[in-house]
Amino acid sequence: MKIPVIKRLVETTALDALRQAEEDLLEENPLQIEVGGDDEGEQLTHIFAAIYILEQIQNEGMEFKQALRAYTLKVRTSIS
Repeated sequence: MKIPVIKRLVETTALDALRQAEEDLLEENPLQIEVGGDDEGEQLTHIFAAIYILEQIQNEGMEFKQALRAYTLKVRTSIS
């Protein structure tokens, strides 16, 4: 997971385009947006994170850093 990639996606990509990218990746179709990452798994992680963060910003009024912290906490909780 690369924070700069997630931040760029949040700042430059609409939520609908991120959801489409998620679907395209899962269906093994070519992506219509550029998503950084070493492999498809990392790209999917970046897309999931950007979607979660944008939803938190739009629905909860969080700022990027707050939403990013909430996402990383969610990830750490799921791992342990």
